[in-house]
Amino acid sequence: MSDTVLHRIGGRPVPAADRRTFPDIGPATGQRIAEVARGSAEDVDSAVAAAQDALAGAWGRTTTAERADLLDEVADRIESRLDEFAEIESRDTGKPITLAKTIDIPRAVANFRFFAGAIRHDETGFHRMAGALNYTLRKRLGVVALITPWNLPLYLLSWKTAPALGMGNAVVAKPSEMTPMTATALGDVLHEAGAPAGAYNVVHGFGNEVGGALVTHPGVKAVSFTGGTATGEIVAAAAAPMFKKLSLELGGKNPTIVFDDCDFDDAVEGATRAGFTNQGQVCLCGSRILVQETIAERFTAALAARAKAMVVGDPSDPATGLGALISADHRDKVESYVELAKEEGGTILSGGTRPDLPAPFDGGSFFTPTVIGGLASTCRTATEEIFGPIVTVHSFRDEDEAVAMANGVRYGLAASVWTKDLDRAHRMGERLQSGIIWVNTWLMRDLRTPFGGVKDSGVGREGGRWSLEFFSEAVNVCVKLGEKS
Repeated sequence: MSDTVLHRIGGRPVPAADRRTFPDIGPATGQRIAEVARGSAEDVDSAVAAAQDALAGAWGRTTTAERADLLDEVADRIESRLDEFAEIESRDTGKPITLAKTIDIPRAVANFRFFAGAIRHDETGFHRMAGALNYTLRKRLGVVALITPWNLPLYLLSWKTAPALGMGNAVVAKPSEMTPMTATALGDVLHEAGAPAGAYNVVHGFGNEVGGALVTHPGVKAVSFTGGTATGEIVAAAAAPMFKKLSLELGGKNPTIVFDDCDFDDAVEGATRAGFTNQGQVCLCGSRILVQETIAERFTAALAARAKAMVVGDPSDPATGLGALISADHRDKVESYVELAKEEGGTILSGGTRPDLPAPFDGGSFFTPTVIGGLASTCRTATEEIFGPIVTVHSFRDEDEAVAMANGVRYGLAASVWTKDLDRAHRMGERLQSGIIWVNTWLMRDLRTPFGGVKDSGVGREGGRWSLEFFSEAVNVCVKLGEKS
């Protein structure tokens, strides 16, 4: 990819209207890897106008079958460029390239293929009544805004783009300013696949300069946002008075709940993976590990040993388990929680430091996987979202105490439960205040199922029919029948 990242508006790469740019900093080295067009309200206006033109033209006349074929073609093209996309994503995010190759890019491919099939096989309601029949149409909304975060750039953008386009909408995407590259690369792929100009537009830039203008634009009919809870509050406050459709997938402080009848080795592996995947920078990460007291000491020692054995360093090295955090500022924030944990009486059982790495990675934003014990489950370290490679371990006596601890935070996105007791697993599913509950696994996703959180973790659901419903308007048609009918 070029070292200049431009907007994509009306099917073309274009600079910012005022020609401003900002640097894209590679997290693994701390060095500039590109200059990025710095958008403004003027660029948002241009992108929305291009999207409206697409809807009034060729894109607005496409059939469901044509759009499904387009999504399949996009999936094929991304898959054929797997190594290229993975390399771009790794450079932009600092994550291990093996993670990008095995999770991020394949999931983007799967998202496009899944929604191609979903729109082909979608069914809507039909209701017969005395003297009439009713049927339901799903109509496109129009121009939709997709605002996505830096931790899973293409993965999450494709999760929104595929159903939005599949239902016939035109998209204006605003990726994180820290990870702009794959949003632009996706625009290239859509263009090559034959998407009409303006069906997919990208405006790069900052939240206060682009995000706000996009959310409040009168031409935007819906906003799908994934990001932090504090920013979600701002998005909701701006969009609600304009009666836009709104989907918010926000933060999490997720529990991994380990009972003493678990498969011990599987639970240790699962807790390690849930705690440290993508440097802990996944909203679904299990950063609160609750362990039944009868196995707590043994489990904590095994977890700390696993964390100490993880390789931190060069994201391009296949042996690397943890890459860089997204930025130096974010690492400072994560690091501050280690000091807070000490103040709150915690003990650092592994990690908690910056690794000593050779050049050029000595300038990167790396941090060792950290396990902290000895904290109260109600302290700040254990209840605030850190979004980094830090887990806290707490013991519980019985199921009731585990539930109370798990539910005792403002978030409710995901939880994992490790037990061989099937009855207990079902009870925990009922009692936990969480949008997603895994039993004896973590991050296993069927794309047909609802995805989203409760409490401060968000509003609405994505996935399967929930995404198709969000990106469309349900319209009932009632036809009166003749007397003989």
